Amino acid sequence: MLTAPIGLLGGTFDPIHIGHLRPAIEAQATLGLAEVRLIPNHVPPHRASPFCTSEQRLAMVRLAAAENPGFTVDERELKREQPSYTIDTLISLRTELPDTPLCFLMGMDSLLSLPSWHRWQELLDYAHLVVSMRPGWQPDYSAEIADLLARHQSQDIGALHRDRHGHIWLSDNLPIELSATRLRALLAAGQDPRYLLPASVARYISQHRLYQAEP
Repeated sequence: MLTAPIGLLGGTFDPIHIGHLRPAIEAQATLGLAEVRLIPNHVPPHRASPFCTSEQRLAMVRLAAAENPGFTVDERELKREQPSYTIDTLISLRTELPDTPLCFLMGMDSLLSLPSWHRWQELLDYAHLVVSMRPGWQPDYSAEIADLLARHQSQDIGALHRDRHGHIWLSDNLPIELSATRLRALLAAGQDPRYLLPASVARYISQHRLYQAEP
């Protein structure tokens, strides 16, 4: 018998903010996720190295998780020396949790770029994909993604509980136009980040003088 599904949210989290957390909170409530695991990565394969150290980003993610019931932190990617490929994380989790449906949470931008991911065709062999999108937005899908959706998209929440993997759920979320890049620019300019990230994370950033402009 399968246990309740869990959500998985990976990212650089440099820093973690409401643009990461709010869609995960909505997915947790809508899909009945037993847990949401935040998975900070060590060496992101698709972007420049993080501004903050792995230890600093982990500290901020722990603070954010502590403010959200049902959120936990998974450190496995930080313990790897090689790039943090999602497929490796999903294989590892599937081995540990053979009877738990895994819901990998991502934004629509990530879905659109999926063909550039390492072994992307195998992701649905290990997890469901839960994609956060702006209400009413009609993305311009590539042929590969359109075919993937035609074969795997589901509008049945129960399917995410009955099956361990294999479905894509498109979730309308409150539109939050915030990126870590924009947030770092605000912090570097000395602006107040209140309500853009958890209060405990804002305090940590202030105490450790992170993301400040060079003197």
